[in-house]
Amino acid sequence: MKTFEELQTSLGSVWSLNRPGSSVEHVVIVLPSFSMGESLLSHYAPRIPALEHRYLVTSLMLHRIESCELIFLTCQAPDSRVLDYYASLLPQGQRGSARTRFRLAVVPDDSPRPIAAKLLDRPDLMAALRASLANRPTFIEPWNVTQREVEVAERLQVPIDGPASGLWPLGFKSSGRRLFMEADVPHPAGREDVRTLNDVLEATVEIRKQRPGATRAVVKLDDSGAGDGNVIIEFDHLDKRGLALPDWYLHELSAGAVVEELIAGSRFASPSVQVELTPFGEVRVLATHEQVLGGDSGQVYIGCRFPADPAYVSELARHGEAIGKLLASRGVVGRLSVDFAAAQNDSGDWHLYALEINLRKGGTTHPYVVLSHLVPGSYDPDAGAWQASDGTRRWYWATDNLVDESWLGLAPDTVINAVAAEGLHFDDRTGTGVVLHMLSCLAIDGRFGLTAIGRTPDHAADLYERTGDAVHRHARSVGQVPPS
Repeated sequence: MKTFEELQTSLGSVWSLNRPGSSVEHVVIVLPSFSMGESLLSHYAPRIPALEHRYLVTSLMLHRIESCELIFLTCQAPDSRVLDYYASLLPQGQRGSARTRFRLAVVPDDSPRPIAAKLLDRPDLMAALRASLANRPTFIEPWNVTQREVEVAERLQVPIDGPASGLWPLGFKSSGRRLFMEADVPHPAGREDVRTLNDVLEATVEIRKQRPGATRAVVKLDDSGAGDGNVIIEFDHLDKRGLALPDWYLHELSAGAVVEELIAGSRFASPSVQVELTPFGEVRVLATHEQVLGGDSGQVYIGCRFPADPAYVSELARHGEAIGKLLASRGVVGRLSVDFAAAQNDSGDWHLYALEINLRKGGTTHPYVVLSHLVPGSYDPDAGAWQASDGTRRWYWATDNLVDESWLGLAPDTVINAVAAEGLHFDDRTGTGVVLHMLSCLAIDGRFGLTAIGRTPDHAADLYERTGDAVHRHARSVGQVPPS
């Protein structure tokens, strides 16, 4: 049995097979294992199966890479109609072959744990999965990599397209601030390695000295994501009433956090850059996005628009490349993203501030996967544009959070049919339209996600905005939601 380090030496050769034109039969195991902090896991517990199902869009690669078999690990089988739906998005002559090369591996377990932990509890399923590989070249495509995912790789004896678990802390908020300093990438005034309430208060004093005009700060737990665990501090409120944090938060704070100025401006945006670090040490800027944030604190990821604003898109890519080079030099491989704040001053100038490194896949990953496999082409980091193979350009709007309580229990094919009936369905001939995901969440809280691909920004926005109304109209017409 090879160790993880020994297995990783073969990653480059296997990873290189997963390209259009490859004739060597190989296997990709998609492991959407959300190994993250307990507070984040508990928050998303009911939605874990649906979050795993976001990455069903990875199956869209199969029409382009005919030598690949894809095994998708999940704790709950998706509706067969959803799998048929994804096959229907592909060119007609390749649907049957792609469908036969997609295989589900279900680990039936509804506990709020990552799928890797659940699989490790089932040696019978692990043995069957390993036997099914039949000694073919194989690698794991993970969501993130912790010791659990490493153990899965060692039991299956295959490498992972991701960093060693010991590098996972490089994605913590405090590590991110240190990397930004080293890469000479601008970032907010603040302090890392905060562990107590007193540390938080001292950090706010330092911020106010450095930035006399600052009015707010944000505390971010080191091992957190999607805005969960962020606490905003209003300086005026702090002066009058002090700061009280709940016991559970103080407990998690002891593991480490950052406190930094909450960036503001006459206009504000939350862009990100998505980067791939190849097994050969190459740094590729894949995409830039404008993130849409919401929730009570305005810190929770809701969706994104591609690409980022032209005013700073090339600078965003340069910063992403600089940070990626540092991470690659430390041995990191796989997908990652870096979140920024963008603030415009009264003179109209934009300034970027790096906020955090996501050493994993995230909310912008699956929309990019949809675009790259359904409209093959390349991203130009300097121009901030996706150019399809026919020379045309594409834009998209995407979300995981189109939700309405009247949609609770709506059948996935009702939403699929609604999009088709309104002419919004993705058309492989034009390379535009709406691609749905996370349809299993309709049964949980009336939620689903989508990526709307257009030939202009306005076209993408129009497709996106029409989708919710289309679902309402069609669901009413078949008697599945009450009249408004």
